[in-house]
Amino acid sequence: MTLQECYTALSGNYDDVISRLKSERLVQKFVLKFLDDKSYELLLNSLSAGNGEEAFRAAHTMKGMCQNLSFTLLGNSSAALTEALRGLDTNVDPALVETVKADYLKTSEAISAFKASLGL
Repeated sequence: MTLQECYTALSGNYDDVISRLKSERLVQKFVLKFLDDKSYELLLNSLSAGNGEEAFRAAHTMKGMCQNLSFTLLGNSSAALTEALRGLDTNVDPALVETVKADYLKTSEAISAFKASLGL
């Protein structure tokens, strides 16, 4: 799997990220690091605990990473969740959370497949 195929699989914008970061090697480095980020886990744990401040911060961090890496699908859903959490109330539409979960799964599976194709 190429990096461009990975971007197709995760519904991202490969051309946008390459135009911004200028190097496929640099993009690959940050794409692979995405799997190590704990923002998604923090988001889910914070929502379960009713901690609106932590949930907002985690969603906002995910949104920023996705925008920087041009992960369009997950970026859009995490942006919507970030806005819903802006008031620090964790009583958000469950459909928003489920969409983020589905989009995160799609993104992480695509990156994991890319990583495996590299023999890592």
